[in-house]
Amino acid sequence: MTADGRADRLRKAVLQTARLGKLPALAFAALAALLGAEHAAAQLAGKWETRAPMPTARTEVALAAATGRIFVIGGYGRHGDAVEAYDPASDSWRSRAPLPRSLHHVAAVSLDGRIYVVGGFGSNGGVTDTVYRYDPASDEWTLLTRMPTARGALSAAVVGGRICALGGIGIRRANTGAHECYDPARNRWETLARLPTPRDHHAVAVSGDRLYALGGRIDGRHHRSIAVNEEYDPAAGSWRRRAPLPTVRSGIAAAALGGRIFVFGGESGRGTHREVESYDPARDRWQTWAAMPTARHGLGAAVLGGSIYVISGGPQPGATFSSANEVFTP
Repeated sequence: MTADGRADRLRKAVLQTARLGKLPALAFAALAALLGAEHAAAQLAGKWETRAPMPTARTEVALAAATGRIFVIGGYGRHGDAVEAYDPASDSWRSRAPLPRSLHHVAAVSLDGRIYVVGGFGSNGGVTDTVYRYDPASDEWTLLTRMPTARGALSAAVVGGRICALGGIGIRRANTGAHECYDPARNRWETLARLPTPRDHHAVAVSGDRLYALGGRIDGRHHRSIAVNEEYDPAAGSWRRRAPLPTVRSGIAAAALGGRIFVFGGESGRGTHREVESYDPARDRWQTWAAMPTARHGLGAAVLGGSIYVISGGPQPGATFSSANEVFTP
């Protein structure tokens, strides 16, 4: 039986016995302690490893995995065009062709061995509608058809072979609920059902055939972070609310692995977060895992070989930078 199952059984036994008035104080204390131990075992799972740090300390980056490597793209400040690739086999980094322009708060996804980078803020702080494709084999960037809605601090995921960009901060510096999907085969965009809760600095991930929008903030203000979790059903073309994040935060990273969606780090009015929480769509339930070694926001996460690589980000609220490269294995 899993730790979750044992904790549930203990919880039910304690409650039932207490209701019947048959639980002496000493027995109650013992059972409560045991229940607490089981609950802790259920929460504090997973393994963290520290790997070779990224050559350039950055924040507000995007990550994507392709050709057996993790690519870290863009970032706030003077390394906005930087692209560095991490090779887990050799625990080493290599600089790659820079972005065609400096960008931060972009979204990136991997599809068919190539990486797509959408939106973001330019070095002047303006929002962008650009879409770039990177080919790791040739180490070259190509400009594609622009997004219908210019925005930064957005998120993106691959849904049914298309690249879907959601939310963010638009031209008027206000949140947008834009939900637009790019079809690489047709080189065109399509507008779909809007994100019910417009937000920025959120994360999106796909589990099964559903898309999930997680956390984020309102109008770019980290003290207005939210815990909203909304699920999109592509077949029905509709959204619905699901169980919210246990920890309110934004500037987060998310990755799907083993039927769960893992959410890492972030910031809020409480400061920078180390929390790791996973969402199980089948049970509409969250679980807490071993905390990150380094609290960060504006970080990125990508899955490779059964582990999640959590790289870069700001260790303090605001414009702070790190080269942290920490790997989580559930």
